[in-house]
Amino acid sequence: MEAGSHQPVMVQAVMDALRPSADGVFFDCTFGRGGHARALLSALGPCGRVIALDRDPAAIAAGSELAAEDPRLEVVQGRFGNLGAVASSHKVCGKVNGVLFDLGVSSPQLEDASRGFSFQQEGPLDMRMDPDSGISAAEWLRSAGAEEIASVLFRFGEERHSRRIARAICEARRKSPLRTTRQLAELVEAAAPRTPWRRSRKGQSEKHPATRVFQAIRIFINRELEELQAGLEQSVGVLMPGGRLVTISFHSLEDRIVKRFMRAQSKTTFVDEQHRSGAGSLLEITAKPRRPGEDEIRANPRSRSAIMRVAEKRL
Repeated sequence: MEAGSHQPVMVQAVMDALRPSADGVFFDCTFGRGGHARALLSALGPCGRVIALDRDPAAIAAGSELAAEDPRLEVVQGRFGNLGAVASSHKVCGKVNGVLFDLGVSSPQLEDASRGFSFQQEGPLDMRMDPDSGISAAEWLRSAGAEEIASVLFRFGEERHSRRIARAICEARRKSPLRTTRQLAELVEAAAPRTPWRRSRKGQSEKHPATRVFQAIRIFINRELEELQAGLEQSVGVLMPGGRLVTISFHSLEDRIVKRFMRAQSKTTFVDEQHRSGAGSLLEITAKPRRPGEDEIRANPRSRSAIMRVAEKRL
């Protein structure tokens, strides 16, 4: 998929929230194909900087091409949990104007059958954000016990039939290991006591029975929620006073972590060691959660579940 064909979500809302100044320093923690990074670069002056993170080698390759054209962009292959270390190595801890987390899977990842993120196409059962690191979904499903599989499906997919599906996976692999996305999707469809998946009258896809299963396994394999929690915690130290933290979540598990973190940090007190006076909260929630408008949802249906939250570092 070409870089230009990927549609970043809520670009103008993100720009409004980050309020980029000409000489600002910003972290885009999920470069993807660079939609938000490009918008930031267009608003910055010659001294502005965007430091972009991504785990996906394909995203890093796309980012490296853009960085070769624009020296204000620096691209680093890494996880959310390394945000603090990356900021430290770039000597910008406490000097960053804005940090953006655009969570979830990008369109290029979903549409590349070889990555194994989607059951819409036949592909290897991989699901790793970085195909060169960690174990694939197929490898995990080959050895994990039924209780572990059921726990993952329930915790990360909120799958009501997690035990039934886990038993079906273990029974199936006795005959032959699950190797492809379609094998897993068909197994789940057969195991889950639901109405068979079909096209609605409006021509839109109803939720496939395997949707929650694929989400759960992907989140578990990539440790997405742990990485998000670590990235959020480190963002506070990375931001300068008045700097903005902006997140875009696509499902309730992510959004719950963000919401709880921002609320907790808005209530956490600390002592100003420099002036030895008073105490205050680390973050201030600056706006109500925002969702994409109807026009954006029509143009980009994948944006329909997005929710954006914004907080500002106080001191």
